[in-house]
Amino acid sequence: MSDTGEERVRASDGRRLRFEQTVYDEHGEELGTIRGFDDDGFYVTAEEGIVPLETEHARGATPGAGEMDLMWRCWECGEIGKIADIPDECPSCGAPKEDIYYWTED
Repeated sequence: MSDTGEERVRASDGRRLRFEQTVYDEHGEELGTIRGFDDDGFYVTAEEGIVPLETEHARGATPGAGEMDLMWRCWECGEIGKIADIPDECPSCGAPKEDIYYWTED
């Protein structure tokens, strides 16, 4: 992770990936824009009208079996808050918005 918060991972071809960058699949089809990073890679926004996999997963496979809340989380310090109140920077450590990503809590 760089100090600027811009570079998170490198693509398999060596390109740098950054927050709000548009990404494409191997056929040139747009996947969306990068909205967050974690140790496994990056997350993209979904096209309008498409329900992202993690949203379906958060609802649970069994109706009424429990729900998860969509939150934001700071990459630097772990601070968590309600998604409706997503800040421009982390209120705890001052990390920029690029270091804030979507998170689910049960």
